[in-house]
Amino acid sequence: MSEVRTLKVALLGCGNVGAQVARILIDDAEALAARSGARLELSGIAVRNIDSPRDVDLPRELFTTDADTLVKGADLVIELMGGIEPARSLILTAIQNGACVVTGNKALLAQDGPTLYEEADKAGVQLSYEAAVAGAIPILRPIRDSLSGDRITRVLGIVNGTTNFILDQMDSTGAQFADALLEAQRLGYAEADPTADVEGHDAAAKAAILASLSFHTRFSLDDVYCEGITKVSASDIASAKEAGFVIKLLAIAEKIDSEDHGNGISVRVHPTLLPREHPLAAVRGAFNAVFIEAENAGELMFYGQGAGGTPTASAVLGDLVSAARRLVLGGPGRTETTTGHVPALTIDASNTSYYIGLDVADQAGVLARIAHIFAENGVSIEIMRQTIHRDSASKVESAELKIVTHRASEAALAATVEAVKGLDVINSVTSVLRVEGV
Repeated sequence: MSEVRTLKVALLGCGNVGAQVARILIDDAEALAARSGARLELSGIAVRNIDSPRDVDLPRELFTTDADTLVKGADLVIELMGGIEPARSLILTAIQNGACVVTGNKALLAQDGPTLYEEADKAGVQLSYEAAVAGAIPILRPIRDSLSGDRITRVLGIVNGTTNFILDQMDSTGAQFADALLEAQRLGYAEADPTADVEGHDAAAKAAILASLSFHTRFSLDDVYCEGITKVSASDIASAKEAGFVIKLLAIAEKIDSEDHGNGISVRVHPTLLPREHPLAAVRGAFNAVFIEAENAGELMFYGQGAGGTPTASAVLGDLVSAARRLVLGGPGRTETTTGHVPALTIDASNTSYYIGLDVADQAGVLARIAHIFAENGVSIEIMRQTIHRDSASKVESAELKIVTHRASEAALAATVEAVKGLDVINSVTSVLRVEGV
């Protein structure tokens, strides 16, 4: 019987996820060896401060501040430091030294993924990043492997647990955005500085990764239209609910064939109204889900915990076992399957629907004038609801219009809104949100 091989594993970073990865590597060593065909020996954990308090009790002798030396002596490197540098340099060092790399660094992959993929290809090593998109949800491997014989046409994802929790709180309790954010921070779902989450930057990085794998073309963060949830009001949530919708922050990547803009891929992140019967509408709290539309497989949805130390560690360990098995069995590494170049299109090329809230003067002919502008821009109205408001003190009457359009190009919809704003009977445009699933 041949001797079981030992593979040295270097861990970079020991935050919530890193600490759980280290714990599992130590506690479940025998099970991981059976699954990977090799002993996975945690050779060290690189951190900035060895004495920082940690939730998991780990052997002190494992910790080091010399990440470079640790990486150069490893067969497998797990990067969970976050940020661009020194993570990028350490990953490149690992690749150049023949080590397979597992990372959860969505910001780095979205900004400079193509460089890392190319270097991994040259070195014949595996670069894996399942944990970079949706925590514990296995989504990247199914896209890369299970759907490799199909053509994906569209991906819609709730890929940020913080924003989903905030919007869900606003929907279920009627809370304002600021109050829902405070609750998310109290429960640990939001950072002290929540900018990356609430402005959509985190979801945009994940959208770039999903688009790259789904459409076999390398997309970067610069290719993603990004709009956060800070302008979503309790009134927007209530109006959406009244009309049978729920608001979610969606990451969307879709194939578009446009006469005006050409053929390509639109990648975007923005608050979106979804019909309450849509599968993604039922995703509550801090959970994530990715909804895929493919030519042959049809509609698929992947759902689970999108954050947290232990769930995300599960995805990291899955990648680690896969990389270890490749080292044991031999063969080329797997990164991503880029087979061509499909251009990234601006959001103007997207086909969507709009929800538009208008405060208008309550007088004859207003509806006709608004409908005329929609028709001039080639936008059809699907739903229009009117509520009359009477101020008994001033005797001023106004009306609130809520309009949902049929699908049209983003450019046509944006032009329609701008034209409507110019009407003298419009007091204000109270909200403009995109709609999917209708």
